[in-house]
Amino acid sequence: MPDPDGTGPWNFTAAITAGGQSRRFGSDKALALLAGRALLDHVAAALEQCPRRLLVAPPGRYTLPGWTSVADTRPGEGPLAGLEAALGAAPPGWVALSGVDLPGLTPAYWTTLAGARTLEALSVQVLDPSGRPQPLGALYHTSLLPRVSALLDAGERRLRLAAPPEWIVTLAPPASGDLRNINTPADLAALQDPAG
Repeated sequence: MPDPDGTGPWNFTAAITAGGQSRRFGSDKALALLAGRALLDHVAAALEQCPRRLLVAPPGRYTLPGWTSVADTRPGEGPLAGLEAALGAAPPGWVALSGVDLPGLTPAYWTTLAGARTLEALSVQVLDPSGRPQPLGALYHTSLLPRVSALLDAGERRLRLAAPPEWIVTLAPPASGDLRNINTPADLAALQDPAG
């Protein structure tokens, strides 16, 4: 069922998590340049069609026109806490969650994920080459908020536990998006290299 809410493929809230420390990168990777634009701008451009757009980051760190800043509810607790903040700030429905370090995602990628939603699903995730669902660059339903909060309250930080496996729709990597994660300057260099 490609459109369970009946309002079109872009009937979800965009959320970018940008609260990390960028330790492995060595500087603020959100502002690192790829093809002359900051990684944050690349990620935001892929989600511009969303009617609601949330940037989960420390207050005042970044400015994105048309995006609403949302404070991380549990600073330093990682992407699961970023998801909690996004689910709490979004209206009921679906949230597209991306890290600031996924500049290869495209509008077509998100359209593909939106089309894979079902009435029973609570998350849509792409499989990596080893067949493992990837929890970033994924869709989550806001009804997961109590589960996510309970996981965090129990000391859990793994984003991949946000949705029970039986409620996750998985799909092969769409040709329209590159899920490579930028964690180090070498990762960025490989993405800039056409042979990388």
